[in-house]
Amino acid sequence: MTLNHQKIDVTDRVIGKLKNGEIELFFENTSIGKIQMPGNDMSFQLDHHFEVDQRKIYQNVTVTEQPEPKYTDCDDGGWC
Repeated sequence: MTLNHQKIDVTDRVIGKLKNGEIELFFENTSIGKIQMPGNDMSFQLDHHFEVDQRKIYQNVTVTEQPEPKYTDCDDGGWC
């Protein structure tokens, strides 16, 4: 079994709620961070499993993948 790190684009599933001059960000009803809104600058503070890249929000996940199955043609003696 192999563990691979992947980024999944979850931008369309993130919801923001305005609260006290900040936008709180939620993914599947779980708080993942906030956006500070001082003037024209936006500063993202996200949970360590999430990141912003080129105006999109990504979730960093670790997935398991089965190794490529090996095919071996064994002879009748049992040796491969």
